[in-house]
Amino acid sequence: MTKRVHAKHKIDRRLGENIWGRPKSPFNKREYGPGEHGQRRRGKLSDYGQQLRAKQKLKGYYGNITEKQFKAIYREASRLRGDTSEKLIGLLERRLDAIVYRAKFVPSVCAARHSVSPGHVRVNGRRVNVPSYRCREGDLVEVRDKAKDAGIVLESSQNPERQVPDYLDVDHNKMTAKLTRVPTLSDVPYPTIMEPNLVIEFYSR
Repeated sequence: MTKRVHAKHKIDRRLGENIWGRPKSPFNKREYGPGEHGQRRRGKLSDYGQQLRAKQKLKGYYGNITEKQFKAIYREASRLRGDTSEKLIGLLERRLDAIVYRAKFVPSVCAARHSVSPGHVRVNGRRVNVPSYRCREGDLVEVRDKAKDAGIVLESSQNPERQVPDYLDVDHNKMTAKLTRVPTLSDVPYPTIMEPNLVIEFYSR
């Protein structure tokens, strides 16, 4: 387990945004950074600072991605044809934990990792316990029978605060989700502005 998972409640305050759009985010009550110097006035960021911040925000949003993993995803995106920033988002959203979260099977990105790791999720009928597993168009993701009646799953599926994006075909009665297409940046319901173009600039330096 990475440090990022344990520090998820500080990310919002450190970045100065409620990046998950959570009603219980600590940033909603304390709109300044953590620590004794958190209330100091923030200075204007340099170009490098803006790029670094964009990378930290996008990497932090997906909860458990280490720098090594995230950079590997960037390198793969840069090898694909088309807009690298769009390809980066597509690769991130094809992760199994991201799909489990988008389908509203769990309340948070970090909870998605914890539901996949013990093997509570199947892909095309096969048990998968790797959160970073990359799904393809047409893949069917399903919550295993033992986990379908769990309180956290039922509560999350009925949560009106989040909507299932249209690139997923979800059946909450059967607890299944199918990836119908790879999304672009404009398709993904981020609660805050993500700037993958700045992430590409950061790694391209």
